[in-house]
Amino acid sequence: MRVLDAGALIALDRGDRDTWALIAETQRAGQRPVVAAPVIAQAWRGAARQARLAAVLSGTDVVVADGPLSRRAGELLATAGTADVLDALVALVAKDRPGCEVITSDPDDIYHLLQALHVKRRIRRV
Repeated sequence: MRVLDAGALIALDRGDRDTWALIAETQRAGQRPVVAAPVIAQAWRGAARQARLAAVLSGTDVVVADGPLSRRAGELLATAGTADVLDALVALVAKDRPGCEVITSDPDDIYHLLQALHVKRRIRRV
């Protein structure tokens, strides 16, 4: 299973072959990529311009950033001493999915947040 950050969505939108290969591999394994809903907002600018991204999003599991998850994100930011809410959401989504791999353009920040959570996950830079 793979958890995507905004950088991964942007790479997919731009047609990055390596990132598309990861999505295809995930789908062949019978899995769906996972993305936090606010991460979509970071990358989404409109269906007419983003057909590739729309195609990927139609096959993802979207995690809603409800009140409890949002509070957990804020607490994680306080613990880690960082400020990027989307990175915190990505780290929390990964925490809740043992064995997943995080696809990110921000591997150092994700690694730091996962350390603050005392969780180890594979991280791949796009």
